[in-house]
Amino acid sequence: MSPGILGFTVVALMGFALFLLIKSMNKQISKIEVPHEADLDKK
Repeated sequence: MSPGILGFTVVALMGFALFLLIKSMNKQISKIEVPHEADLDKK
């Protein structure tokens, strides 16, 4: 018996959720400020 439309729907929803998570993660990572080596030498 094949999974049919229900199986495809579940996989498609999981893929869409993964896309949203990656998009959100990239936005959070871009907010992080990495200190430069010149700034570390001053301290």
